[in-house]
Amino acid sequence: MSEVRHLPAAGWLLRGGHVVDPLERIDGPRDLWIAGGKLRALARPGLAVGRDVEVHELHGRILCPPLWDLHVHLREPGFEEDETIATGAAAALAGGVGLVCCMANTKPVNDAPEVTRYILDRAQGLQVRVRPIAAVTRGLEGAELVDFEALLEAGAVAFSDDGRPVTQDDVMEAALRRSAQVGFLVVSHAEDRRLTEGGVLHEGAVSRALGVKGIPAEGETRMVERDVELALRTGGRLHIAHVSTKGSVEAVRRGRARGARVSAEAAPHHFLLTAGAAQGGDPNFKMNPPLRDETDRRAVLEGIADGTIEVVATDHAPHAAEKKARGIEAAPFGVVGLETLLPAVLTGLVGEAKMPLDAALDRVLAGPARVLGASRAGLHEGGPAELVVFDPDASWTVRPEDLHSRSRNSAFLGRTLRGRVEMVVLGDRVFRP
Repeated sequence: MSEVRHLPAAGWLLRGGHVVDPLERIDGPRDLWIAGGKLRALARPGLAVGRDVEVHELHGRILCPPLWDLHVHLREPGFEEDETIATGAAAALAGGVGLVCCMANTKPVNDAPEVTRYILDRAQGLQVRVRPIAAVTRGLEGAELVDFEALLEAGAVAFSDDGRPVTQDDVMEAALRRSAQVGFLVVSHAEDRRLTEGGVLHEGAVSRALGVKGIPAEGETRMVERDVELALRTGGRLHIAHVSTKGSVEAVRRGRARGARVSAEAAPHHFLLTAGAAQGGDPNFKMNPPLRDETDRRAVLEGIADGTIEVVATDHAPHAAEKKARGIEAAPFGVVGLETLLPAVLTGLVGEAKMPLDAALDRVLAGPARVLGASRAGLHEGGPAELVVFDPDASWTVRPEDLHSRSRNSAFLGRTLRGRVEMVVLGDRVFRP
């Protein structure tokens, strides 16, 4: 992302755009006057301003607040060859993402206040807000709970052993009981490793054709069912990460109907791709949970559309090229996704699932805030000038050289997506991809 310029003192008039903001319940043509880092006016077309205000014609482009991504791996500390907090923030900014929540599977693990504070210190001065999600258990080992209160005080916004499940029932139950008492969110990486250990791809025709061990859908669904039951028993706040199976969607739906405090997210690769994408053995189609079959993919899309799944999050998981080059069995799980988040929402949710644009954007704007329990305002007069301008109809083919992440392991390389970020306004500065 290159910084284009500082706005002139009198500011900009953004004219001819269409604001879609589910946070403020706006969906219509608006003119916006930005000056001094503030949104000075948000009005129907025809807004009059002084002659010294620079006019920028948007020609029907869409404006919305910056997106939030609740599931990102920034790798720092410990794996800076894959990503750093700074390069991850650059990728987020290029994708119109203004806030990221970074997972705890760093080295050292973010299971202590000093690691949380280190991440926040490294994020100081970046244009993108970084919010650490700390571990549930010491060292991600699934045995001893962390000091939740100390980590919250240090700046953690939620807790997850993502990358690994909390296998022991009693440990997960204890974490959710503390959640109910203190009020924090527990994010579950739902995986029964008795069923998935050693697996590479979804259990099915592609795994058999490639001669690799399969990962059955039951390995995810059973753990989602367990965690939903524990949430019902304890009253804790539970969030299911990267839902990929029909059974998991149904388990979350049933739990919500029964009063469980459970939310869920889905990643773009799980609602745009199926296991068939991996038939050539490309490690860029290897992630955990894996790409599933068409029945699962459609169930995830339906879950997003009906609100069972409140959030779309990328599970941005960068890996250096030499690591992914080890082949389908030895390569690590994970793909990058920050820069393709908005196009994936437009391609999959608006284009295929026929969701209204405001409802689709809700999954990356209001939905993440609701799940975190965080307040956030949208575009309103007197508020900060923070917005994304995108062309919802632009088609573009994803290429490695277009990505700002330190790693290029995207599942969408060579794929044409709909919609592209054209610029991001933050205060008195304008950025373009």
